[in-house]
Amino acid sequence: MGIFTRFRDIVSANINAMLDRAEDPEKLIRLMIREMEDTLIELKASCAGAMAETRKVERQLTEARNRERQWEERATLAVRKGRDDLAREALTERRRHADRAASLEQDFEQCGALTEQYQEDIGQLEQRLNTAREKQRMLVQRHVHANRKKQAEQEIRRMDGSDAVRRFEAFEQRIDRMEAEADLVNLGRRGPLEQAFDELSVDEDIEQQLRDLKSSLSRNEEPDRDAS
Repeated sequence: MGIFTRFRDIVSANINAMLDRAEDPEKLIRLMIREMEDTLIELKASCAGAMAETRKVERQLTEARNRERQWEERATLAVRKGRDDLAREALTERRRHADRAASLEQDFEQCGALTEQYQEDIGQLEQRLNTAREKQRMLVQRHVHANRKKQAEQEIRRMDGSDAVRRFEAFEQRIDRMEAEADLVNLGRRGPLEQAFDELSVDEDIEQQLRDLKSSLSRNEEPDRDAS
């Protein structure tokens, strides 16, 4: 299991534990980022170690191949000189270094693959860490807003059932009744200004009736004068 895989398991376990305890999401975000940072440091240290091991194996592989060629050249020289006994010993040494080179080649490939895996994990984790840092401020603000909204809603529900609200509503109803009683006291009564205008309207009506009466009498008297 790689370090990054273990990191995902650790983060998942901590998230579940914190959610079960209903802890502060801000603390959860900070914990996740801190664990990402710690894991990134560990990954880079492991990657550096793998790279150093790769270079070490590469040097050993180069040395083994050089020694293999060297003993092959010595075997060739011994054959030319008619020294088969030395040639046999040189070929034995060449085979020993060849076997070591083959083993080192496998180690070199494994170290290279491990380094590539570390580098890939580092790239993924750095990307996730940058994303988490970018979202941290926004998520904290959203949490603060949601928490304040929740507290406000709870306060509203608490106030709805409190004595203070009931007393306020009773006082408001009392004022409504007093205003209604005041309206009833003035019901049917008209102010001086309204009365004055009402009198003007009455006077105008009387004057119109008087004019109509005079006009009627005038019309009735005209035939009488014509007859005389």
